[in-house]
Amino acid sequence: MKQILVASDFSPSAANAMEYAMSLAVLLKLEVCVIHAIHPTEGINNSIYNAIFIEDYYRNKREALKAWAAVYTDKDEFKSVSVTTRCDIGFLKNVITHYIDNYPVELLAMGITGATGLSGIVGSNASMMVARVKTPTLIIPLESRFPDIPAITLATDYETKLSPNDVTALNEMIKAFHTKQMQVLYVDEKSDVKHIQTGEARLKELLPHTELIFNYLKDSTPLSGIMEFIEENETDILCLVKHHHNIIYRLFNRSTVNQIMSRSVKAILVLHE
Repeated sequence: MKQILVASDFSPSAANAMEYAMSLAVLLKLEVCVIHAIHPTEGINNSIYNAIFIEDYYRNKREALKAWAAVYTDKDEFKSVSVTTRCDIGFLKNVITHYIDNYPVELLAMGITGATGLSGIVGSNASMMVARVKTPTLIIPLESRFPDIPAITLATDYETKLSPNDVTALNEMIKAFHTKQMQVLYVDEKSDVKHIQTGEARLKELLPHTELIFNYLKDSTPLSGIMEFIEENETDILCLVKHHHNIIYRLFNRSTVNQIMSRSVKAILVLHE
């Protein structure tokens, strides 16, 4: 069965991401795997004595992660969600990518501190994972809570062709959320009518399960325009499309995505080409 993969470093941000992911899992009928990366030198500290008992350290870590996850699995509203835990040795980016390569992960969920910046073990790696993986990645600020009916805003420049997996994931969310309308924010300097009409038609074809409301930025930079829009319009999840090929400058390069992640208190779903 497909999974939501939640990265945990036992921090408040990770706890909030877990709560959010569990609520999503109920709606999407997905399993949840909580993963924790044990740094290669963690628990050893160059001590021969500690090295002898390193397996005890790893076992204690695994038990601690199970206890951490049990806080959520014990809640009545999450009883229907199957949850597994996993502690792997290595750097977080390698641990996550290895897991995604070998298991049916539909969504990666990571917590950050939101408008106060990308901090913490998980938060500092969120931007790296956005650049590295092509799995839809949900970045959840500490201030963000899962609403009863999430309002989704998709920011686009109409240049991107979403991957089939990401289209599927977004449509599954739209149907599960019973989203009657979704805001689309066009954030490119182009004003070519044909380009816009083609982009609108393509999105309507890809996302047939909701009414798309198109909005266009004027007299504003893309970054400030996006921030202003989500502050003034109901938005719970902001969808951004990460370009992996930047031969020509694209709006949603790694820097732009990182800037929005560091400023927004809304959950951000990063999709890919």
